[in-house]
Amino acid sequence: MEQVQTPLKTQLPSFSLILETENLANADLKGLSKSLATLANQDISPTCANEVLLIDSGDTPTHILEHLCEQYPWIKVHHAQLGTGYYKAKMLGAELVTGEIVVYFDSDCIYQPNWLRSILTAFTAGEDIQVVAGETMTLSQGAYGTAMALTYIFPQHSGDKTLAPTAQYFLNNVAFRREFLLSNPIPTDLPLYRGNCVIHARNLQDRGYTIWKQSQARATHAPPNGFSHFFWRFLLIGHDYYWQNRLLAKAGDETSDRNRMSSYNGKLEIFSDRVKKMWVDNPRQFIYLPLAIPIVIAALALIFTGYFITIVKPKLLLEVYNDILGD
Repeated sequence: MEQVQTPLKTQLPSFSLILETENLANADLKGLSKSLATLANQDISPTCANEVLLIDSGDTPTHILEHLCEQYPWIKVHHAQLGTGYYKAKMLGAELVTGEIVVYFDSDCIYQPNWLRSILTAFTAGEDIQVVAGETMTLSQGAYGTAMALTYIFPQHSGDKTLAPTAQYFLNNVAFRREFLLSNPIPTDLPLYRGNCVIHARNLQDRGYTIWKQSQARATHAPPNGFSHFFWRFLLIGHDYYWQNRLLAKAGDETSDRNRMSSYNGKLEIFSDRVKKMWVDNPRQFIYLPLAIPIVIAALALIFTGYFITIVKPKLLLEVYNDILGD
């Protein structure tokens, strides 16, 4: 694939790419190589970046890091303190890099060849554009993939063609103007496993900022890898729902109840929308629906179980999960 290099320096803002390894605690290490391969195959070469910074918090064996640096010499590794969390690693990367635009990608995502160009080009539409989110969907193959497409965090691609406001972003597929992000940082000390970006997105909107979605910046995210990852990931989704509702509640029990009801209704709408898009985009997936339904039920049961456990013991699940990882 021909890669455009020199001319892009004058056409697009300077940029840095940030990847962390914290989420490899549950993911397949091969995913990191696959993710970097899709970066190498972008139609904007990663050598055009000010830096491609890999924040390693001790989750990747040394020999694998050495091999990756040999294979992709444009990678710069920064060794963070052992146990540095996902969001702290992301914000640490923003402090260390020098590009005008900070672009985030993850080790368990696969990016389309025009992903980087699409997300960077959006910033040329105006200096008031501070945040641009791409679209990440769950990789769906077979019965398990169909179930995950219906229940996991990431929706199907919208098919939209134009830059438009959105209410959320995923930290595996988003870019910020660096100075803006440092002035409006992602909160790192929240009682969440994932989902800090939900709180951050709401905070930005409350301050009057717009999050823009560039639907052509597309990625696919791997579903939970194995039974243990599936079990804990959906339990912790329930944990995170509880804390997100609590943190986003503005005032009083009445508001909290209304927020919870709105959240439940929103989840039902999201599920319905996913079914409709699956029918339109890939109706063949419905062949797997009879086998997928038990997996969907199991995932939803784990989410509700995690939610109600967290009502009774707000910090229990995350503490147990972190203890298991520590062992």
